[in-house]
Amino acid sequence: MTTTPPPYEGAPAPATQLTQQAPAKKGRNTVGIVALVIAAIGFIFACIPGALIVGWVLLPVGFILGIVGLFMSGKPKWQAITAVIVSIVGTIVGVIVFMTVVATAFNDSFGGSESSVGDSTVVEETDEEQPADTEEAAGDEVGTRANPAPLGAPIEGEDWTVVVNSVDLDANEEVAAENEFNEPADEGTVYISVNVTITYTGNDPDGQSPAFVGIDYVTADGVTVDAFEKLVVGPDELDSLSPLYEGASATGNRTIQVPAPADGVLAVSPGMIADKIFVAIK
Repeated sequence: MTTTPPPYEGAPAPATQLTQQAPAKKGRNTVGIVALVIAAIGFIFACIPGALIVGWVLLPVGFILGIVGLFMSGKPKWQAITAVIVSIVGTIVGVIVFMTVVATAFNDSFGGSESSVGDSTVVEETDEEQPADTEEAAGDEVGTRANPAPLGAPIEGEDWTVVVNSVDLDANEEVAAENEFNEPADEGTVYISVNVTITYTGNDPDGQSPAFVGIDYVTADGVTVDAFEKLVVGPDELDSLSPLYEGASATGNRTIQVPAPADGVLAVSPGMIADKIFVAIK
């Protein structure tokens, strides 16, 4: 009877043993990749008011495929995880865009609720001679484009009071430092950071979200900038989704990409269907 002698010390392991020890290489997660592509496209369409319906269709598909991709055995998971996250964030953004579109359409059709400019304790009176253009604007009602309300003035609506505390007219460096995934401002544009305090003065027992408050930028030529055209994570971003209850306030920044140099005004709507009040940026 012939027996196989034991391998001598330092002898290479049998081929079968080497094969068993080699780690199995993960294949491509096709479902996860498809889910990520669909979710990304859905996110983009969810930010476009005229194409919201496409986003609403694609985002759930991307979410479901992302979940399926998570359970694919032996496949990479990062594409599927990213697809799920993008789908959820895209849905939230889509809801905000949808509410903005509905509010604008309702306001155009039926008119908004009344908004007003309250007394500001920030603005100091002065006896110095005012420039001619300031004197001319003084004849217009405060809160118009020709005579915008000053920084610090409370913009009061039926359920909300908004105070624009300050505006950083060049926040490019702060935006870049806040998140490595933030894209730089497009050529000929600049990021501005609008610091606001939003107070809920209504009495809804379930509270309401600050997302009902609109803060837009209007250029000196009268063009409204699409705040959703380029979304970034700015420093100390305002929490627009958590509900506020009567008397509660939230303070934070809204980051908007605008044409450079920034020389326009802000259009503040203290409520979903409230009239706009224009506020100076400096």
